[in-house]
Amino acid sequence: QVPLVESGGGSVQSGGSLRLSCDASGYPYQNWCAAWFRQTPGSRREGVATIRSDDKTDYANSVKGRRFTISQDKAKRTIYLQLDNLTPDDTGMYSCAAGVQAFYWCTPANTDYDFWGQGTQVTVSS
Repeated sequence: QVPLVESGGGSVQSGGSLRLSCDASGYPYQNWCAAWFRQTPGSRREGVATIRSDDKTDYANSVKGRRFTISQDKAKRTIYLQLDNLTPDDTGMYSCAAGVQAFYWCTPANTDYDFWGQGTQVTVSS
């Protein structure tokens, strides 16, 4: 079973919303730090938001207080990223990652995760 599978990406117009899902039902540990990353055209992959199994969250400064909200349904072992008021600059590949060691440094700056998903594409048109 693939540990992480993303879904929910798509094409929307500027100002629209999407909710990305990361199915982590194959993740084998009881504790985790889960993260959403994005890679926009011509840019490096950047961490956007993280959430721990104890519900502590953190956001990159570039999105803090803005339009992205990370959440989880632990019963479903699913991590969500709500994207609101999207702009063309948000276009890119969004991926989730999870790991147990990352629990102790669960921040968007951390890229050391045990598992990565394949990503889901988000395209925002003006």
